[in-house]
Amino acid sequence: MEFIVDSVEKTMHIGYMLGELAKAGDVFCLTGDLGTGKTHISKGFAKGLGVSEHITSPTFTIVNEYNSGRLPLYHFDVYRVNDSDEIMAIGFDEYIFGNGVSLIEWANYIEDILPENFVHISIKKLPHLGDEYRKIAIRPYGEGYSYIKELKL
Repeated sequence: MEFIVDSVEKTMHIGYMLGELAKAGDVFCLTGDLGTGKTHISKGFAKGLGVSEHITSPTFTIVNEYNSGRLPLYHFDVYRVNDSDEIMAIGFDEYIFGNGVSLIEWANYIEDILPENFVHISIKKLPHLGDEYRKIAIRPYGEGYSYIKELKL
């Protein structure tokens, strides 16, 4: 499933729709270059879950936990992770196999430890169309994500 968006608001709306549909134990993996909109997807996702806290990218802390929504949100940013052992040391398995929803920015850096079941969200800039244009591709892997087909922009 692919969407072409031309604004931050539409990017956040895709995250919002995913957050509204997310279930406990779901894992969402975001990839894309710097400045493509991963954190905007994350902010929309948190709103869709009903999270009331201010969402920031956990670049230096690796994971931020938000508990004010209908499910706990575990927001990872693994951009500065040197190897998978580093993220395993913070209890990665306990998060992704727990009762919350995991959202992982820069997930391509830890592909070797991702679970079999997850949703990959790839964001690419489309400069030939304009500065704000992005292609957001959403692809579920494994079981349990049939609800992804319900997404409409």
